[in-house]
Amino acid sequence: MVLLHVKRGDESQFLLQAPGSTELEELTVQVARVYNARLKVQRVCSEMEELAEHGVFLPPNMQGLTDDQIEDLKLKDEWGEKCVPSGGSVFKKDDIGRRNGQAPNEKMKQVLKKTIEEAKAIISKKHVEANVCVTMEMVKDALDQLRGAVMIVYPMGLPPYDPIRMEFENKEDLSGSQAALSVITESEAQLWWAAKELRRTKKLSDYVGKNEKTKIIVKIQRKLEENDDDSCLNSPWADNTALKRHFHGVKDIKWRPR
Repeated sequence: MVLLHVKRGDESQFLLQAPGSTELEELTVQVARVYNARLKVQRVCSEMEELAEHGVFLPPNMQGLTDDQIEDLKLKDEWGEKCVPSGGSVFKKDDIGRRNGQAPNEKMKQVLKKTIEEAKAIISKKHVEANVCVTMEMVKDALDQLRGAVMIVYPMGLPPYDPIRMEFENKEDLSGSQAALSVITESEAQLWWAAKELRRTKKLSDYVGKNEKTKIIVKIQRKLEENDDDSCLNSPWADNTALKRHFHGVKDIKWRPR
């Protein structure tokens, strides 16, 4: 099995094993899936930390409003009334105004916190140093553990607009968010090794040879993310002679015989 050390830019992400005979179409999709699934776990962990501190998400039309504004507009958080954490809630206001402030009690809060730490450990980048490969099954296991913890604390489920529930149901809307910039869809993913694109039409062994004990560093990126536009090479500033003429004050002079 060839050992792939996957990086995004210069930052290590995870290790993954694949036979040299693997089609690069299949391998590229596999790497992109694990990469994106790890991002999903990170997003869920981040939101669950907020859930543990400040309770469930407010309806979109109530977010960011003051209590007086909510009262004046006669708005009601119907899901918030249904989604009471096991063992009752403790009020802890969310200063950002995203969550309803009805936080789980300390015992239930610790259920969420402990599971978050366990899930983070499953997808940790420290596995690279420990020479431990990350598989899609491991990442799914992390998501299942997070889902289970939420069900313990909120057996009735979360509001349909809560980002945690939306992530679990694969309905998350990342448009316009910082998180969206990190995601690389399977169709636009590219793998690079030793300054070469690993083309999807080939096999891994076409690049690394038949040695199954090879370890390589591959970088995942979007198609055309680097060197994505060489049209600038046709611009005047890319023309050395044009630049020289500009500084000598002879730009665009046309010479004719006398």
